[in-house]
Amino acid sequence: MDALLVALADPARWRLVSLLAERPRPVGVLARLAEARQPQTTKHLQTLERAGVVTSQRTGQRRVYALRPGPLRDLAAALSGLADAADRAGGARETYDRYGLSVNAERLAAKEPGWADGRSFRFLRSLAERPEVVWQHLTEASLLAHWWTPDDLRVSELVFEARPGGRIIHEYRDAEDADGSDPVAGRAEGVVDDVRPGERLAYRLTPLLPGGGGPAFTAHLDLDLRPTGTGTGTDLDVQFRITDSTVDSADFIAGIEIGFGQSLDKLVATLAAPITDPHRNTDARSTK
Repeated sequence: MDALLVALADPARWRLVSLLAERPRPVGVLARLAEARQPQTTKHLQTLERAGVVTSQRTGQRRVYALRPGPLRDLAAALSGLADAADRAGGARETYDRYGLSVNAERLAAKEPGWADGRSFRFLRSLAERPEVVWQHLTEASLLAHWWTPDDLRVSELVFEARPGGRIIHEYRDAEDADGSDPVAGRAEGVVDDVRPGERLAYRLTPLLPGGGGPAFTAHLDLDLRPTGTGTGTDLDVQFRITDSTVDSADFIAGIEIGFGQSLDKLVATLAAPITDPHRNTDARSTK
């Protein structure tokens, strides 16, 4: 496939392929139609033949070339597969485009400090564990690290002190950035305000602008946990409110609905999965 792509990348060779798609032709005719010298045309045809996209045979004093459609069909199928993967409904490219539209709108709105103050978001999720277990996943750093990032990101530093006045540090990178060669995707610092185990958690979190640019805004998060009617699950209600918004916070605010929503979806999936993590506290699940 690599040799085929290299062969087709040259405009002169692509012209020859187009001519051979119409019918097999001899070298001399191909050179004239392509408005090129015959030795040069011969070299291009030899490259195409080595790549498997054309074949040739000698007829008397002439060498006639013909197109082999199979490799082109294989290439077309491969390209179509790539396009379908990028374009699948609900895929990463769709999220990328949604975020781009949101960024443009928020940048237009960010005219002065405080432009987004009072903006709020609400997230509701039903979780397949009792409040005691959900609480652990909301407050224990080793469990938070499994879900507290949007898709395609990973937690690179995390501190969560689940007590009033406790520190929060939340840093994340691209999930495939194993050696830290890419810049940090995001970092936030905050403080815990209210702790009612199994019932309510409130904290403030301040995303930091890149390059030491200071705080972007302050997020006030209130998380309320209620047992479901059957008593085997938890309804999680998250209120997310913005204050202290700076002009440079637009890109961050544009990603709240998508990014935090994805994080909570990961929490839902984590708690719905079979218990294979030794950190999952089965005693909490069995508490009456």
